[in-house]
Amino acid sequence: MTRSFNASLERFQLSEFKPAWAKIQRGIEKESLRVTPEGRLAQTPHPVGMGSALTHPYVTTDYSEALVEMITPVSDSIDDCLSFLDDLHKFVYQNLPEGERLWVSSMPCLLESEAQIPLAQYGKSNMGRLKTLYREGLGHRYGRLMQTIAGIHYNFSMPDTFWDDFHSLSGSNETMQAFRTRKYLHLIRNFHRYSWLLVYLFGASPAVCRCFTDDRNHDLQALDAATLYKPDATCLRMGDLGYKSDAQRSIFVCYNDLNNYIDSLYSALSTPYAPYQRIGMKRDDHHLQINTNLLQLENEFYATIRPKRVGDGKRPLQLLKESGIQYIEVRALDLNPFLPLGIDAEQIRFLDAFLVYCLLSDSPACVETENHEIEQNLALTVNRGREAGLELQRKGKPVTLKDWSTELLQDIGHSASLLDHAHETGAYSQALAAQQTKVDDPTQTPSAKILQALQDNNQPFCKFGMQHSEGVQQGFLSSPLLPARQDHFTATSAESLTAQAQAEASDELDFESFLTQWNDYRL
Repeated sequence: MTRSFNASLERFQLSEFKPAWAKIQRGIEKESLRVTPEGRLAQTPHPVGMGSALTHPYVTTDYSEALVEMITPVSDSIDDCLSFLDDLHKFVYQNLPEGERLWVSSMPCLLESEAQIPLAQYGKSNMGRLKTLYREGLGHRYGRLMQTIAGIHYNFSMPDTFWDDFHSLSGSNETMQAFRTRKYLHLIRNFHRYSWLLVYLFGASPAVCRCFTDDRNHDLQALDAATLYKPDATCLRMGDLGYKSDAQRSIFVCYNDLNNYIDSLYSALSTPYAPYQRIGMKRDDHHLQINTNLLQLENEFYATIRPKRVGDGKRPLQLLKESGIQYIEVRALDLNPFLPLGIDAEQIRFLDAFLVYCLLSDSPACVETENHEIEQNLALTVNRGREAGLELQRKGKPVTLKDWSTELLQDIGHSASLLDHAHETGAYSQALAAQQTKVDDPTQTPSAKILQALQDNNQPFCKFGMQHSEGVQQGFLSSPLLPARQDHFTATSAESLTAQAQAEASDELDFESFLTQWNDYRL
C-alpha cells in the first residue's frame, strides 16, 4: 500500500506537496441519544448545565431534545480534535440527569411510540421557534422515528496556503473564490462516486430494534424476537430505513457548478409539494411546518456530503452564492459502538487521504445516468456490502466490490503517501492498510463485528447497545476534566444562556410576521 513520494506527485501531476499543505482543517460533529437505564429514549429536557442548545458553540441538540450534538472547533491537529471531543464527552456526562447515558450506536434505542420522541426546544426567540417548527415539520413529513438516527459529520477543508499555491500551479485565471469552489465541487463529485467504499469500511448499523420498524415497510430478517437485521448489511442508516423519501428522490442536484447546485435547491425550497400541502401549515392555531414546499430549509435535503460556508444572518444558499464553498461536510459516517468517541485517529487519517484523493483525482462532470449508477452502488453496499462476490457497476460494467475496493485503496495510497511525507510519519499508509484488511476479510468490518457480538452473546440489539453505552459512560466518568477545560466549558455554557436571553429580548417582529418574512426569501 505504501507509495513513493515522487510516484505520488506524478500520479496527481504535482511538482511538489509542501508540508504546510497537509495542515488539513477539520472538525467533528457527533450526535448521540440520551437514554434511560432501561434503554429507552430520555424524556427529560436538554440539561441546563450544558447551556443553551440555540447558542452554545460546542453542545447543542439535533432533531430531538434527547439527541445531543457535540461540536469540536476547527483544528489542523487530529490529536487536538479528538482530545477536545473527548473532553466534551466528559462534560456532557457530568451534566446528564441521574441514570442517563449516551447511546453508542447510530440506530436508536427502544422507542415505544413517536409521541415519546420530544422535539428539540430552542427557547422563545423567533429563530429558536423556527428551529423547533422545522423539526415539527420533519416529523409530519418523514416521521419522528427517522429523526432519532445518529451519526458523525466530518468537516474538511484544505488550508489557505494550499489553495494559494495550487491556484498558481494550476495556471488558473479564475478568482481564488471561483477556483476553490470549482475544486471542492470536483471533490464532491468524486466523493459521490466512491462513497460506497466508506459505507463498506465504516458502516456500523446492520441491525435495529424491532420497534424501529413498526408500521414501516421493510425486508429485514429476524435475528431474535427483538432484533431485525440483514446478514450482509453494512449501514442500514443510509438505506430506506434512514434518510430516504419519495420527495427527496424527486430532487436531482447536480454538482457540476455552484449555480446549478444553488438553483436546484432553491427550486425545491420554493416549489409547493402536494403531500405537504395536505398536511397544511396550521392545525387549531398550532404550527405544523415552516411551509408546504418540497424543502422547508436547505438542510432538509439529506445528502451524504454538503458544500458549506459559515456566516451569520444569511441563509446557507445566499452565503454560498456570495462567497463560494469554504469547506465540505461528510455525512455518511455511522457511530462505531466499539470506539468511545464513535471515531478514532486511524479513521480520520483514512478520511483525510480519501478526501485528498477525491480532490486531486480527475473528476468528470456528473450526468443523470451516472447518478443512477451511484445510487445503485450505494444501495447495494448498504444492504449487501459483505456478500461474497457482490458486483457493483462502474461506467456501465460490472466489477466486484472487493476488486474495486482494492484498486481504489491502492490509488488512495498515493494521497496517503503525500500526507505521510508532509507529516514525516507512516500513519496514513498504515490507516490505509487497516482498511485493506477489511476488504480482504469482511468479518473485520464494524458491521460484521456487531452481528458477531449479537450472535455470540445471544444479545438483542438493545442489550448490546446498553452494555457498550454503560462501559463508555464508566470510562468517561472515571477520568475527570482538567480544571482549565472544566472552567472553559462551564463559562461557555453560562455565556450561551445569556446569549439566548438576549436573542429573545431583541426580537422586533412577532413570530407570524417573522415566519412570513422568512418564507418570502429570494436569492
